[in-house]
Amino acid sequence: MLRLMLLILGLVLVTPALAQVQPFPTSFMDRDILANGTTIHVRVGGKGPAVVLLHGYGETGDMWAPLAANLARDHKVIVPDLRGLGLSAHPAGGYDKKTQGHDIAGVLDALKVGKVDLVTHDIGNMVGYAFAAENRDRVRRFVLMDAPVPGIGPWEDILKNPLLWHFRFGGPDMERLVAGRERIYLDRFWNEFSATPARFSDASRRHYAALYARPGTMHSGFEQFKAFDQDAKDNQAFLADGKLTMPVLAVGGDHSFGPTMAVVMRFAADNVQECVIKDSGHWLMEEQPNATVAAVRTFLDAK
Repeated sequence: MLRLMLLILGLVLVTPALAQVQPFPTSFMDRDILANGTTIHVRVGGKGPAVVLLHGYGETGDMWAPLAANLARDHKVIVPDLRGLGLSAHPAGGYDKKTQGHDIAGVLDALKVGKVDLVTHDIGNMVGYAFAAENRDRVRRFVLMDAPVPGIGPWEDILKNPLLWHFRFGGPDMERLVAGRERIYLDRFWNEFSATPARFSDASRRHYAALYARPGTMHSGFEQFKAFDQDAKDNQAFLADGKLTMPVLAVGGDHSFGPTMAVVMRFAADNVQECVIKDSGHWLMEEQPNATVAAVRTFLDAK
């Protein structure tokens, strides 16, 4: 009986419920919203001008909890899990970022939200750019953090970086390789792309690894990368319609994209401010949350 109880306790301790990242304020509500032919899991809280926070690979909308708590004092904060990731549904297709931009538009329509500020990280940058390019009159200000945008600026040179081999890693054999080893695979990202890996806490690693181990999630994650070639074509078409004109803040960690983030976005937007977060790699919200929140807040407040 004691061995059975210990086994049950061990299983409980590895579930996402107890391997938590910082929680969202209790005032936030979780919703599953039908949008663009799929179901998007969304956290919504606060009142005021709307702001949308889009996460990237290796995380979910949970990454934004510290920023969401800050912004909810005077904003309506909307935090989706991207298509196929976190607690959102796993449709068979639609992982190109143009389609996912339509997901975000559908979420906002369901919430009866018009104009928004946009804050994005990693693959969220790519979804955010597609949304902004197709909804230019709907985005007031746009913050992008530490990741390139397919087809924009030095994209082809960025692809040559050997650290980005995972952009071409996918397919059934790769899914078999990582099945049951999600934590090992994701640790590679959290370690290699950090200035100080220990700042990406073990509790956060366990939380996200458990979410990415859910059926269909690793497949969906690989599909996000597989769509990059189509994303590059779509983004070139968006550029043909002209650069973005809303104010843009391009944020990079000094041990990661740094000022290159602004270099990339100046190919796609007319009004770009550069921000480099010191002593941080790619995982800005984990490595330097206070500095990152302060940078975002200052930019959004400058109206």
